[in-house]
Amino acid sequence: MSEEETVPFLVANKKELIEAKRTSITVGDRVIVVIHHQGVFYAMDAHCYHAGGSLLNGDIEEIDNKLCIVCPKHKYKISLAEGEGIYNASNPKDKDKPPCWLSKGIKQRVHKVTEVDGNIYVTLSKTPGWIESDYYQTEKGRAELKKAKDSDTDKSATS
Repeated sequence: MSEEETVPFLVANKKELIEAKRTSITVGDRVIVVIHHQGVFYAMDAHCYHAGGSLLNGDIEEIDNKLCIVCPKHKYKISLAEGEGIYNASNPKDKDKPPCWLSKGIKQRVHKVTEVDGNIYVTLSKTPGWIESDYYQTEKGRAELKKAKDSDTDKSATS
């Protein structure tokens, strides 16, 4: 990671962000969503690891004692604190055992949020290695997002 990625970036005034509940910002060349929920601030990559859906307007649900954002595109569930992909599993051969929530592991890159003098800052994650949401921060991933957005715009224009 470069030196730039370890510097805290100003997101907004705390009061403004609490009122807005969430915002999307670009830090360096990374697009991030910052969320205020139940008195806590969270930050993560703005595009879902699965198919690049925007998490900005995703519902927040408590699932198995974890706060999760639900991607509006395909309903993938991602824990706000760790970036875990959460899914509901069942064994069709064991009809007596109810479905349970399991983790797919860390799929979404989360970032550190701090408050200083009434302002909210984000420091990009220093977690080494590839995390699936990193794909949409690459040139190829961004081209895919743009192509999907352009396709949606074309469909809207012909309707």
